[in-house]
Amino acid sequence: MTESVEPLGPRLLIRKDEARQTTRGGIVLPDQSEIPTITGRVVAVSLEMEFDDVFPVRKYDKVLFHPKNAIPVDFESDNLLFVVPVQDIVAVFRKSPSKSQASSDDLGQETQEDFDSDFEDSDE
Repeated sequence: MTESVEPLGPRLLIRKDEARQTTRGGIVLPDQSEIPTITGRVVAVSLEMEFDDVFPVRKYDKVLFHPKNAIPVDFESDNLLFVVPVQDIVAVFRKSPSKSQASSDDLGQETQEDFDSDFEDSDE
């Protein structure tokens, strides 16, 4: 029998990203000055939030969250799972499609350049 964790109410289960030991610029951080990591991947979404079309976070999304109200789940040895209230989700990381994908995926939708040129034409 396997165990699982399912968040209840307006909460998400998030696997916290591991803390970086080196900055993006290549500076190695000493062990004492560990920068708290507050990003992670959504592992599970409560049923209440799963069917909420207004809330834009889904399973497997990478999110930025405020760790103050995050509840650690003692389920794994490395303890990277947290139950996080929805109001503590600060941002969702999204990748924008490349220019060629955007033009083929968004047929019929105007681009920012189209909007800007239409706006400039209307001023004349």
